[in-house]
Amino acid sequence: MGQLIAGPFAGQLLGQFGAEVIKVEPPRNGDPLRVWRELDEDGTSPWFRSIARNKKSVVIDMRKPEGRDLVKQLAIKSDVVIENFKPGTLERWGLGPADLRPHNPSLIFTRVSGYGQTGPWAPRPGYASVCEAESGFRYINGFPDPESQGLAGPPVRPNISLGDSIAGLHAAFGTVLALLGRQRQSTQAGTTVDVSIVESMLNLMEGIIPEYDRKGKTRGPSGSSVTGIVPTNAYPCLPDSSAPLIPTYIVIGANGDSIYNRLMEVVKRPDLTGPKYEQNHHRVERQIEIEEAISNWTRQHTVDEVIEVMNKVGVPVGRVVTVKEVVEGEQIKARGAVRDVWVGGEDKGWNVKMQGTFPVLDGVDPQPKWAGPDLGFHTDEVLMSNLGLSSDAVTKLRTEGVIG
Repeated sequence: MGQLIAGPFAGQLLGQFGAEVIKVEPPRNGDPLRVWRELDEDGTSPWFRSIARNKKSVVIDMRKPEGRDLVKQLAIKSDVVIENFKPGTLERWGLGPADLRPHNPSLIFTRVSGYGQTGPWAPRPGYASVCEAESGFRYINGFPDPESQGLAGPPVRPNISLGDSIAGLHAAFGTVLALLGRQRQSTQAGTTVDVSIVESMLNLMEGIIPEYDRKGKTRGPSGSSVTGIVPTNAYPCLPDSSAPLIPTYIVIGANGDSIYNRLMEVVKRPDLTGPKYEQNHHRVERQIEIEEAISNWTRQHTVDEVIEVMNKVGVPVGRVVTVKEVVEGEQIKARGAVRDVWVGGEDKGWNVKMQGTFPVLDGVDPQPKWAGPDLGFHTDEVLMSNLGLSSDAVTKLRTEGVIG
């Protein structure tokens, strides 16, 4: 019963590894994500075709009591309910854990919200952007003010809904743990997986909280580097001859002690090695001179030249690429990390490229079985096969506007 990103991404992950995922959508327009961002020739977002892969679309009007009863019947026959409504919404509809578990005691409820199901902020609406800010994540992303070391201007946002996807990962992970626990304990007790977007983002914050607690340090933004690890940064290179006015950068991560020494040999600065630069905490104290030495060398070389040299000596390096270069990349192709999935019928349709199935598991087919379906494509199939409704009953529900 999830919409947009967090809940549906959790469902996508579970569906990739074999779960039967029934996606309940409202009539007429369905999940709003169907028309987000770029639209294909049929008016549907290619993004939706990806995030709704391997799912069955069932259209039910949950505003109607008959619709809520259908959803209740489906949930009772399921192992897991995934939802990302504002806390309390399902309870008002009579579809919360207390309403369903008397009929299915082992039902797992995976609930994604901005701030969790409890606490004074639980009733607040919480989109990923807001929750990223409240988790402290946005404060550390941007460029530092030289004087305050705080943000020099607005925080920089990754151009994706990171908080939603991270919460979806936690939801899928929590769901699998709940299923595993149920299997191991042979218990009939259901479990609630309470996923907060804020807390999911906190899980990414590494040592920021313990460092603040023990040392009083407030980590701030660090531009294209990362605080306390040297050297790892994006370094300027000579422009590509085909686009001489466009700046180019290379990312080098040489924070391992022996890797750092090899890098300094390449950039012809062996004077920046030895006891004063031996370990990371030594290099942090001398970050400016180290970064300048690397930049002065990369500025004299093209991206391809830097990559060739770094690969020869075993220094981690990567170009800053666009999606075009990702899709065409030899490693991505060799791994089958991008897949073509058919959209449409036997006579007419097209392939849409989407990410494959990750992580790669032995015995799991990485090819998505089908792209996100048209709205209500599986309504009749699910109601008849899962709930045992007759064709006449389904027709009656559709005539009454309960299903689409």
